[in-house]
Amino acid sequence: MSPGTGDVQEAVVPVRAIAFLALAAFASAATMRITDALLPQIAREFDVTTGVAGRVVTAFAVSYGLMQAVFGPVGDRVGKYPVVTLATALSGFGAAACALAPTLDALTVARLLSGATAAAIIPLSMAWIGDTVPYAERQPVLARFLSGQILGLVFGQAAGGILGESIGWHSAFWLIAALNILAASGLGFELACNARTRSGGRRGRSFAAGFHDVLSRPWARVVLLTVLVEGYAMFGAFVFVASYLHDRFGLSLALSGVVVASYGLGGLLYAATARRLLRALHERGLALAGGVLLCVGFLALALLPAWWLAVPVNVVLGLGFYMLHNTLQTHATQMAPEARGAAVAMFAAAFFIGQSIGVAATAAIVDTIGPRVAFVFAAVSVLALAAWFRGRLAHK
Repeated sequence: MSPGTGDVQEAVVPVRAIAFLALAAFASAATMRITDALLPQIAREFDVTTGVAGRVVTAFAVSYGLMQAVFGPVGDRVGKYPVVTLATALSGFGAAACALAPTLDALTVARLLSGATAAAIIPLSMAWIGDTVPYAERQPVLARFLSGQILGLVFGQAAGGILGESIGWHSAFWLIAALNILAASGLGFELACNARTRSGGRRGRSFAAGFHDVLSRPWARVVLLTVLVEGYAMFGAFVFVASYLHDRFGLSLALSGVVVASYGLGGLLYAATARRLLRALHERGLALAGGVLLCVGFLALALLPAWWLAVPVNVVLGLGFYMLHNTLQTHATQMAPEARGAAVAMFAAAFFIGQSIGVAATAAIVDTIGPRVAFVFAAVSVLALAAWFRGRLAHK
């Protein structure tokens, strides 16, 4: 199916509605990454290794991925914007459960629930944008929407370190709960005021039909496989960067979180230049350049001689990741326009299942061999993946 088929052809972009989705994406991304800089503190409090503490990351990613099988088709049937609104409110309660967790097992279960409630927010927001914005304008619009997600990543990583060190890791989750409730209030306001946010459901379709529409298409399978491996290679290693800086250079948790948060600056750089980068490199060049930058960034982390160099390295990682990932996301919104919620949900599921497997596998490497080996493996993997995907784009 050519780009544009099945799209809503209205040229006016619903700026306010997308702004509230971006706020929800901010809260969701902060929820996702809040534990990165907290892992050493969680490990100390519960007397376990950092690798074992990493199960709270894995639990979130597993439930986030698996719940796509529910939220994607539900969004297609009853409307994407209402589902995002409800899920954002529920995500606030999931964060509160994390704040109240008295043991590592309880925190792991709470993160599992938190991932399940957050699962709808970013994927269905992207799908709603796909329904509303024509394909020719979609990648730059998605890049602007993702500014909210990127800022949430920065905020989550930085706030986790700062709050965790100053007043305890429980406080970080209370802040996340408040952010989600604030975002849900904005989305609810837009639902009441904008009829376009209440449209789009297709009640006659079964859940299985949407997934079949996606999986029956060869290009959709390529995109899903690529993002699965991307999640494994990229975030399997990246979640241990803060603890690596803390352990190797003796940085405080707060400073480690702030340094890792500079990754988001690279994402914001991409969002600000997405239209020009796409015009200059086209999709194939954008994907390959992203893989090259990721490879350089991970190798630089493994060889890092001084902690302050991690700041520009993380900026390079952020820029490279979003160059590759947003190219994949744009294709995800067009894999099956008549079942866009299911398609983007499957994309998110593949990404987070890849992450969950990657974190579990990398945790074993970090605890036995060390994080440098994990970074080198990630560097080689993402470069090979980007080159492969560039080749597939050429024959699409």
